[in-house]
Order: sequence, then C-alpha cells, then structure tokens
Amino acid sequence: MTDIPSQTEAALAAIAASATLDALEAQRLETLGKKGWVSLALKTLGGMSPEERSAAAPAIQSARASISEALDAKKAALEAAALEEQLARETVDLTLPAPAAPKGSVHPVSQVMDELAEIFADLGFAVATGPEIEDDWHNFTALNMDETHPARAMHDTFYFPDKTGEGREILLRTHTSPVQIRAMLDQGAPIRIIAPGRVYRSDSDATHTPMFHQVEGLVIDKDIHLGHLKWTLETFFKAFFEREDIVLRLRPSYFPFTEPSVEVDVGYSNEGGRRVVGGHGDAPGHAWMEIGGSGMVNARVLEFAGLDPKEWQGFAFGLGIDRIAMLKYGMNDLRAFFDGDPRWLAHYGFSPFDQPTLSAGVGAKA
Repeated sequence: MTDIPSQTEAALAAIAASATLDALEAQRLETLGKKGWVSLALKTLGGMSPEERSAAAPAIQSARASISEALDAKKAALEAAALEEQLARETVDLTLPAPAAPKGSVHPVSQVMDELAEIFADLGFAVATGPEIEDDWHNFTALNMDETHPARAMHDTFYFPDKTGEGREILLRTHTSPVQIRAMLDQGAPIRIIAPGRVYRSDSDATHTPMFHQVEGLVIDKDIHLGHLKWTLETFFKAFFEREDIVLRLRPSYFPFTEPSVEVDVGYSNEGGRRVVGGHGDAPGHAWMEIGGSGMVNARVLEFAGLDPKEWQGFAFGLGIDRIAMLKYGMNDLRAFFDGDPRWLAHYGFSPFDQPTLSAGVGAKA
C-alpha cells in the first residue's frame, strides 16, 4: 500500500490550489471517485487479515474524512466568490420603469354610462335602476300601452311562461321606462332621474341587436315645458360630444307615453366616411340625423304613477347608449359591441383610471 499520509497531504494541497469548480471536481474524482485512490484503498481492506485491516483502516478513513471536508469547504468558498463576482458584474437599475403588466379595459358602453352619469349629475339628475325582468303592467300598461297595443305582440318582446302573483305577464323589459314608473311610485314628485341599463327586443341586424343599452330621462315638476326639454338635451349633447356647435331639431312624432311627442334630430356632417355630430343640419355639407325620442309626459302616465296631472307635469327622453357611443368614438357596427373580440376591445377599450369629469373632459383620453 502506498504512503497514505503523503498522498493525503498532496491531495489537500491540490484542493486548496483549485481555482475553479471544474478543477475542484477533478480533484474529487481523483481522490473520492469510484477510481480514486482513496476508494481503491478502501477496497483493498477487504482482502486483508483482521490484524492488517485494523492497522491500515484508520489512516484510510482519516484521509477520506479530511479530503471530503476540504472539498466541501473549497466548493463553498468558490461558489461564494463566484456569487460576489456576479453581483459586482450584474447591476440592477432601479430607475428603470417596471415592466408593463397586463391590464383590462373599460368597455365602451361602460365608459359612456359613466359619461352620462357625470354630465347629468351636474344637471341635478340622480341615477335610478330597476329590474330587467319586468311585469307587463310596469312595462306597458302604466306607460299608456293597453293590452291591444302593437308593442305587446309576442314577436316584439321576450315573454316568460310564468306570471306574477297578481296574474301579470312577465317579460324582459323592452325599454327602461318602467324604471320611471317605479321611481314615481316610490318617490313621488318632484323628480329628476336618468335610467340607464340593458333592454331587450327581438331585432337583429347590422343596426339592431336583441339586447342593447338605453338611457331614459325623466323630469317631473311644476310648470315644466318643451323649452326645458330642449335646453336639457342641448346641454347634454354639448358636454357629451364636447362641442359647442350642437344644433337640435324637434320633429313631431307619436309615443303613447308622451303628449306631445317629438323626435330629436341633430345636425351632422360626413368626414372621412364617419358621421361627425355638430353644426346645423341645413348648412352646406350637413344633414339631420335622428338621435332619440322625447316629449311631455302623458297625463295618463302621471295618473298611473299616482300623480295629479293638474298639479304636475314633466318631460321624458330616451337615447340608445350604444348608438351615441358609436357616433362619438367612430364605431360602425353595433354587433361588435357584443362579439367579445379582444382585438376590438383593445382598440376601443378605455383605461379604468381615466374617469370622466366635467373639469377634465368627459371623453376618453386619446
């Protein structure tokens, strides 16, 4: 057997001199590997007599322990030095902005609803809500549409097979006007509210969808007239479209819940294939476009709501939220609002942090 102490001393010196982890690994294989001299020396113990084994084993075991301890210590020192070198070489610039995190966006309908609420709140209107599943009394009868009115036809509305406890038909509301009835019954007069929300009608084409969004406004007070209605709508449209040259035209029409009734037209022009609201409809290059319906609240509707039409009167109006969103932000197909296409939302979505305010502008930031 070779001189174990001398080999051990040489191995410890080589380990101490190892400058890299690869060099250290080579020393481990040379000593403690399967073919290393320490491992081979341990195997020779099996062919010795008990007396010879007792004499040789302590030196071999001591060599293995010393070399193993030296390898572990040197490996820890080399790894620590490598880490220190890496930290000195690689720096983190804390002044750089953090990577952009994925974020959601506000749907254009939600954005416009926020704009509506902001503008009308400044005019003293409260936001009222009501159930989307209505009974036919609130949806039709109380709005001066009796059982023979065409709007009650099955192909115009979505009815449920169930009925209320009073035996009334149940359906998905066809407008947000039932919210006006409920508000008048609950609050009485005077009242000044807008009622935005989802409504349902069995229409489906490029300009109609079975479910869409509508906002209706209601003012009930004393000595209210059409002049108040026109001023309110003009003020709203100027703030919403962020233009002062908004011109409205009230055109006679018919709605069962208002008398007199008027369609609301707005002047617009075509610019680059897009309808741009603003200017007088009779001016060169301009035309009129219907944008909503309105009128003075019918006396029968006031009576259904428990108000005396001799004491109270008011006006109501209705606008399609999806439609005015299309006009303001240049969208050309109503169906895209409900497709759920993330590319469309990425293009027209709005930041949740850009809340509309009258002081900073109700429109989405460019």
